[in-house]
Parts: sequence; structure tokens; C-alpha cells
Amino acid sequence: MKSKINRVLLAGTGSGCGKTTVVCGLLKALADRGQKAASFKCGPDYIDPMFHSEIIGTKSRNLDLYLCSADTVKYLLSKDAAGFDVAIIEGVMGMYDGLGFETDDFSANHISRETQTPELLIVNVKGKSLSLLAEISGYLNFAENQVQGVILNNCAKGMYPVYRKMIEEKLNLKVYGFLPQLKEAEIGSRHLGLVTAQEIEDLKTKIEIMGKAAAESLDLDGILALAESTPELTYEELQVTPVCKKPVKIGVAKDKAFCFYYEDNFELLTALGGELVFFSPMEDDALPEGICGLILGGGYPEEHLKRLTANQSMMSSIKEAAGKGMPIYAECGGFMYLGRTITKDGETFETVGVIDGNSQMTEGLVRFGYKTLTANRDNLMCKAGEQIRCHEFHYSDTDHHGDGFTAAKSSGKCWQAVVASDTIFAGYPHLHLWSNRRFAENFVRKCGEFGGRLWR
Repeated sequence: MKSKINRVLLAGTGSGCGKTTVVCGLLKALADRGQKAASFKCGPDYIDPMFHSEIIGTKSRNLDLYLCSADTVKYLLSKDAAGFDVAIIEGVMGMYDGLGFETDDFSANHISRETQTPELLIVNVKGKSLSLLAEISGYLNFAENQVQGVILNNCAKGMYPVYRKMIEEKLNLKVYGFLPQLKEAEIGSRHLGLVTAQEIEDLKTKIEIMGKAAAESLDLDGILALAESTPELTYEELQVTPVCKKPVKIGVAKDKAFCFYYEDNFELLTALGGELVFFSPMEDDALPEGICGLILGGGYPEEHLKRLTANQSMMSSIKEAAGKGMPIYAECGGFMYLGRTITKDGETFETVGVIDGNSQMTEGLVRFGYKTLTANRDNLMCKAGEQIRCHEFHYSDTDHHGDGFTAAKSSGKCWQAVVASDTIFAGYPHLHLWSNRRFAENFVRKCGEFGGRLWR
């Protein structure tokens, strides 16, 4: 299958160089010009796509070559960008940063190569003069890439012509504009990265500032022309068919405490026959009526423990549903919430208590990174021996990880993970269900079977 998707990838020299600010400014400037842009984030990032979505008014997606095959990534890029004028892809970390220290596998640059997408390198010029050329030259010559130009961040308007002349004459590389330092548009951060979009009261004002600066300082016409020059995407079309005879209602926890989800997971579950019903464990008194499955995603439950644990009726509703055998799929924050307690800053809060486990916040990342899960026995999502790739990113730990799966990193290090039974899949790992669609199929099918017992 082939499709023509106009696309460009904005990579960075490293975390903190300003990728998200530049991309958000670009998306807003394009929207203000009437351009319909699809947006994507490389890697397993949940927060940056939330900011993209606030700007473009449609859901932003993730592209991840570790979690999904190259053909799946190209299929999802094509599917999710169909009907849009241009696809804007934000890189992850530094341009070459991927799984390890030996190759750039699974990096933004890897995605650029696989999808034949031109790259614009975002460079923070603050505190640099001639050394900027050495930095850019290093990125251009380090490994195979498709860098077609640069965007300068934190660049004063008066200095831009100097930098531009220097780069274009010495490196023969086109400069596609700049962004000045935008202190009034800065976004705060916490232990998992930026604060989420819905937590920023003046987000609209910040986005307006970014968009105005981008419209004035970026070469929008040049960026669109570069995106239009891309070749057709070639991929195998993936077929998804419903696994149940009638729609299956599945409750999905979605609020400030539980907000880490892949939009493509939602669409896959829907295509398989799931009817997603969103609710708030903080605000609602009980689970939605008529659901026959439950998803508790990751997020920041530790930031909302008082409200979550004060909602005793919701916790009782979840515990009752679990006792009846309702299928439950919980990741990271949702896994912690299902446990007995969560401890933060020396204070312990009693949570749902569906599974054994007492969680506590930590000062550093725990078991961070990509890994592969292999099922130790048959469970809600798969048969023994089946595998799915996953990612972990959390500043917490538990005294009960479960032993339903063996988690393995590329280094060979292994450990036991996930509380897994016929009705529950709960653990720290985040899944991209397109990594192994059978997991999604089994979950929806078993939700349907549970619903069938309720309907009879």
C-alpha cells in the first residue's frame, strides 16, 4: 500500500533544547494560517502529545519503532495523517538517542530513516558563537541522517542574520528560522517531565505567544515545501475486525490522575468492538453503568491521593467489579491505585485493595526503559509464552510486582513483573497494543464474555 503524506520531523540536539516549544509554536502558527496539521511524537511520551492536541484540536499520536514494527509505524503514520495537509513529528531526547549506547536504533533519526521523513535539527544557540558550527557539523556527519536544515532556539532577533549567514555559508545548510527566548510561555515540569496540558490554567495564552513568535520567526513556507517534497509511504495495510457480535462497553479512567494513554490504543480497542466510556476516579461516585471491562492507565495518582482515597464509593465500586470477575487492565499509576496503599512524603493512603501491594514514591527512576514481556502462564491478555514489548517510566516502587510475566531488557537483565490472572493484568509496564494486537483482541473478547454473563 502507498500513500502520500506531507511530513517533516523536528529533531533536537538533546532534551531541553526546546523541541516541544518549537513544535507547539509551529503547530499553532500553521493552524492560524488555516493549515490542517496532524502531529506525532517519537517514542513512548504521553505528555508532549497532550500539548499538541490542545493546539490542533485533534489527538496527537506516538511513533515508536521499539514498541511497534517498522511496517506498523508506517501504517499508523499514514492512517493517522490521512486527510491532513501536513504531518509534524516531534523527536525524542537527542536526535540519535535510542535504546542504548551502541547504535541509534529506535531514535528519532531511526524513525526518520524508516519513514523517509526529512529532519530539521533544533539547536539551542544560547551561549554559543562559532562553536555552534562544530555542534551542528557533528550531528550532520555522525551517522546516516536526513537533516535538511536547522531551526535556532533561544536566538535573539538581532543575532539571527549572523547565525544564519554563518551556518548557510560554512555548512551549506538551510536555516528555517528561529524562536526567541519565550519566558512568558515556559511550561513547568515535575518528576515525569512537563506538567500536563490540563493542569496549566493559562495554557491558551502561552500557546498564543508561541504561535505568534513562530509565525514571525519561522520559515513556514519553507517548512511546508520541505514536507511536500517527501516520497510516498509504502507499507502493508493492517486489517482489524471486531471480535464481539455487539459493542462492548469498557470503562476508561481519564482525569488529572489517570491520563497516560496512547490514542492508537483507544482506536484499536474501538475497532475490535470496544465502546469506550470515560470516567473520573476522582469525581464520579461509581463506575459507569453497563460496562463489562475496566482500564486504569498511568498518570499522577500520587499528586491526587487525598481526593482519590476520599472517594470511597468509587474504590468500593471498583473492588466490587473486580470481585465479580470484570476484566481489568491497569498500567503504572492504575496498578498502584489497585494496590493496598500508596506512600508519599511519609504519609500512607489506603487505596482500592484489589491486589496485594504497597507502593511508595522514590527519588529516582526505577527500572526505566524498554523491555519485552513474556507470559509465564495463560492470563487475561494472552497465552503462556506470548510476548509484547513495553516501556516503564516511574518514580515509585512496590513490594508486590506480580509474577505473571518475565520482563527482559536488551542487556539480558530479567525480573518478574505483572499481576496476571484470568481477569486482571496489572503492572508497571506501559503497553502499545499495536505491538501485539492479540493482547487487545483477547481483552475485548473477554470483556464481551463477561458482559454476556451479565446480559443473560
